[in-house]
Amino acid sequence: MARQLQSDKILFASVVGLVLFGALMVFSASAVMAADRYNNADYFLLRQLAWAAVGMIAVGLLMHLDYRRLASPLVVFPALGIEFVLLVTVFFVDRSHNTHRWFHLGPASFQPSEFAKIVLVIFLAFFLDMRKGEVNDLKHTLAPILLVTACMAMLVLREPDLGTTLALCLILTAMLFAAGLKLRYFVYAGLSAIPGLYWVIFHSAYRYNRVLAFLNPYADPLGKGFQILQSYIAVGTGGITGLGLMEGKQKLFFLPEPQTDFIFAVVGEELGLIGTVAVAAVFLVILLRGLRASAACKDDFGRLLAIGLTVMIVGQALVNMSVVLGLLPTKGIPLPFVSYGGSSLLVNLIAVGILLNISQQAS
Repeated sequence: MARQLQSDKILFASVVGLVLFGALMVFSASAVMAADRYNNADYFLLRQLAWAAVGMIAVGLLMHLDYRRLASPLVVFPALGIEFVLLVTVFFVDRSHNTHRWFHLGPASFQPSEFAKIVLVIFLAFFLDMRKGEVNDLKHTLAPILLVTACMAMLVLREPDLGTTLALCLILTAMLFAAGLKLRYFVYAGLSAIPGLYWVIFHSAYRYNRVLAFLNPYADPLGKGFQILQSYIAVGTGGITGLGLMEGKQKLFFLPEPQTDFIFAVVGEELGLIGTVAVAAVFLVILLRGLRASAACKDDFGRLLAIGLTVMIVGQALVNMSVVLGLLPTKGIPLPFVSYGGSSLLVNLIAVGILLNISQQAS
């Protein structure tokens, strides 16, 4: 008799809870602005629910697809090829918000850079598993990995999208560490990255201004420091219990795009410290369940895949919350499952579907 696979109900419930909570907060954060811009208070909510439905279908399908089928050259290299084609083609599409990030298909749009993260995770898990025990081989292991990651990161950076570029680097670092790369290589990589990071930040006016605002937002409260100061006000006003759902004021044309990058500030204002701690606690649960799935996995491909997907989700959440609280310079990174954004929501739900299958196979 075939073994009956058991789903990780805690991980599944945590993610579904965040998605539903996110839809509620998207409506709260965007209703007034949507009514003003589109004459429809439900504009952002309906689109978020549509993407959530597509994402949950993907979760259901991937839960029943053996993750080991992804460990095939017929999957990995076509996925890489398609992703690179999309990352190049997006530069020939008209700019949106002064960037080349989106493909627009009728009422829907998607960002190829979001899909780059999950494609990179699958490629790294496949390649590191194939080179098992030889992760420190500079020529035959590290060089191909760094070449693929660098090409992908440079294309994303040119969009420009520094936040996703750093997310790709975080995924690479975590998976190489899990694969057993010697610490000295991380030191070398960190030192060699300093000049490039310096050039990227200090040769871009808006990035440089964001660093200045991070260091001292009060020096220019109506200019460079406006975004982060409005976030401070939102979180501080909420106190312990918050002002109440739908009662926040900073979302009323003070916070920039409150339904996306700064939705955690809306949570802080309306639901207070209790709400923000609860959200952070759910991401901690996702981290622990992802690490549990990785530890229980019996093959290196699944183990590394689980690590990469978990870091992809939780790392992004940590950066978003840190930006809102002023612990990092402002970056356009959404809060997984909660922020408005179809591509981000779909990619993170795809990652959860794969994680759930890994946990099933390991149980």
